[in-house]
Amino acid sequence: MRPAQLLSVLERELSSAADGHHTPVMLWGPPGVGKSQMIAQVAERHQVPAIDIRLSQMEPSDLRGIPFRVDQHVEWATPAILPNAERHGPAGILFLDEITSAPPAVSAAAYQLILDRRLGEYQVPEHWAIFAAGNRQGDRGVTYSMPAPLANRFSHFEVETHLDDWVAWAYSNRIDERVIAFLRFRPELLFDFDPAHNPVAFPSPRSWEFAHRALKKFQDQPQLLQGTLQACVGSAAGIELTAFVNSIDQMPDLDAICRGESVPVPSEIDLQYAVAAALVGKAIRARESGEQQEVIGNILHYAGRFPQREMGVMLVSDLHRAIGSDLFEVPAFADWANAIADVMLYE
Repeated sequence: MRPAQLLSVLERELSSAADGHHTPVMLWGPPGVGKSQMIAQVAERHQVPAIDIRLSQMEPSDLRGIPFRVDQHVEWATPAILPNAERHGPAGILFLDEITSAPPAVSAAAYQLILDRRLGEYQVPEHWAIFAAGNRQGDRGVTYSMPAPLANRFSHFEVETHLDDWVAWAYSNRIDERVIAFLRFRPELLFDFDPAHNPVAFPSPRSWEFAHRALKKFQDQPQLLQGTLQACVGSAAGIELTAFVNSIDQMPDLDAICRGESVPVPSEIDLQYAVAAALVGKAIRARESGEQQEVIGNILHYAGRFPQREMGVMLVSDLHRAIGSDLFEVPAFADWANAIADVMLYE
């Protein structure tokens, strides 16, 4: 399932915990596709805490607690990492990460916690959701086969990579527009992992964020840039990204486009992708300057000038993902939509 859909599932599961309809969710996927980040995003959006427990780093007693004697009985000291309504709040997310990397004895200790929402005398607070994530056995990670009794305590979802969803996230998180443009140009490189070759650096949604950081740190040191990009996304992808970034020097004047001046559309396809991504970034920043309608209107006029109208459609689609319904309030949007109606409806 694509990330945007999974976020909706996770949000509904979180809200359903208050109604008693919550089912623990297990996210499966290869490394670097954003499983943990989706959980953090849901918690941030709902302003609730997320307790991240890495089961692969725990012993069974870390979950059960430590016994101590009270008169003639033994009671258990509950681990402080488990959710507590007084300490952590009435609602939140208990996230059991790396669950498939946990030794069988540890995962067995989590059976009761996941299904019955309790562990001995400890009870998970009512409004807390339980989510888990892990790599599959073929992903070259440290994994154990999930026991059937544990698997039957979850609803299971496979996390897929989806470029449109990643682009929407990238714009909202100020990822360098050159990285976004490159992946629009080479979409198959969003995730390229072959477990049979067991690479140490490979393209993934997570490693493209690392590439963004490398660009910010080393763009003024060209002798280091290619090597640092290769260290993030692998040898081949790093070379391609470096060449793409170097070609952007030939881009037209973006500020002139935003002012409504007549600027030629580049003939090279890679530059067209770069211009489209950069103009979306300009539109996002225009929201903060008070010139949003004028800038977006001029960008829409420019989008209609691409030789391949699909390129303009991609630009405006990304613009909508980035700024939302504000796009429809710009007068030039209706003219643009009418001009490409046959593309949207029939092609």
